[in-house]
Amino acid sequence: MPLNIQVIDTRQAGSAAAIEALRSKLAPSGNLVSEAGRRKTIEVFGEPLTPAEVVERICSDVRTNGLSAVLGYSARLDGKQLSRETLRVPAEDLAAAHAAIDPAFLATIRRIRESILRFQTAILHRDIEVLGPRGSVLRQRYLPLGRVGICVPGGAAAYPSTVLMTAVPAQAAGVREIAVVSPPTTTGAYNRDVLATCHELGIREVYRLGGAQAVASLAYGVEGLNDGPLWKVDKIVGPGNQFVALAKKFVFGDVDIDSIAGPSEVVVLADETTRPDFAAADLIAQAEHAPGSSVLITWHEPTLAAVAAELDRQSAAADRAELARQSLESFGALILVADRRAAAALANDLATEHLHIACREPEEMLAQVRHAGAVFVGPFSPVALGDYVAGPSHVLPTGATARFASGLSSNDFLRSNSVIRFTQQGLNEVAADAILLAQREGLTAHGNSVRIRTQ
Repeated sequence: MPLNIQVIDTRQAGSAAAIEALRSKLAPSGNLVSEAGRRKTIEVFGEPLTPAEVVERICSDVRTNGLSAVLGYSARLDGKQLSRETLRVPAEDLAAAHAAIDPAFLATIRRIRESILRFQTAILHRDIEVLGPRGSVLRQRYLPLGRVGICVPGGAAAYPSTVLMTAVPAQAAGVREIAVVSPPTTTGAYNRDVLATCHELGIREVYRLGGAQAVASLAYGVEGLNDGPLWKVDKIVGPGNQFVALAKKFVFGDVDIDSIAGPSEVVVLADETTRPDFAAADLIAQAEHAPGSSVLITWHEPTLAAVAAELDRQSAAADRAELARQSLESFGALILVADRRAAAALANDLATEHLHIACREPEEMLAQVRHAGAVFVGPFSPVALGDYVAGPSHVLPTGATARFASGLSSNDFLRSNSVIRFTQQGLNEVAADAILLAQREGLTAHGNSVRIRTQ
């Protein structure tokens, strides 16, 4: 059956509404739920709660009841009977996975780790010092977070790449304690590649936990485990499904989080110089996340037609063909615009997670596009390189949040504070200004705390 991907011509009436409808599908609103999900919710909770209400119920229960709630939700939602002895992956299981893994895989993991570490160390904030008045010193210092939790998905696929793209930036920043949670599945915390990667990176805390209960466990801590408690973390990072995203939103404030992410996205900017087979391959790669949004923007109509033909041909032969084609038809679009300027404007408006500039004069186009999580420039920079080997983290803002949010980096695992050290002479020089401002604000004790030091 031919691929039925949406084609939008922005020169025609109704195109703005079509683009807005496409974008609304990708936001992590918390209200969309499948029929199967609705039935599961009623089975577990006895009523048709929204995903946001489910997350609130789970997180509050874990906070109040700890281990019993965690084990209960793992049984009812994940279908896995875990215990205080089996919730944490034993050290010997991590070591055994590492010992049994293909040496070529380990060599690859080590090379990727070095690439990530080189980039993340290079961009790391450094302490700065500024001289104040008369020998006074002002400093900004950066300190690593003490403990971080990482969510590693384990649904349709295994993701050792997520371990690398989250843990290595944290290690570059100097974080000493890292706890990984991953669902109790063969693609999650029972996956040999994931466990071997954790062991290779020196991560010894891995828990068989997924969904909102995993996020709540990291945020609030869990007592009573066989190998000691899962202590609460300072920050939770890493991708996940809608329930993970909403749980991170719920616990924010008790802990820090990286973002509230929706489905993965790519926008490809193309013209007559773009190879249609390359562009189609990039769009299908994103679609196989299922859900994943794949959008082509071009001002060259023959290129749009050629990419559509390639999508039909390549998607039919993909290993995850059915899932990819469902994503392309549900969340994909081929968009025709008037010219390069209109393409840049639409790309800025979509503020996509991944932007691939595959057209002529890509650097000139890059200068026009400000809003994107990560930008891939030129025909030999596919998004998959950013997913796996390049160095910047693949944890990126989605759902147009790239307007104000950035991708995860080593700097997100630092906290900063200022250090202010004045001399007597420096205090005397600025005292009058401080006292006057305090008086105007009616905070006379503030002013007096300065005045008393000048007498």
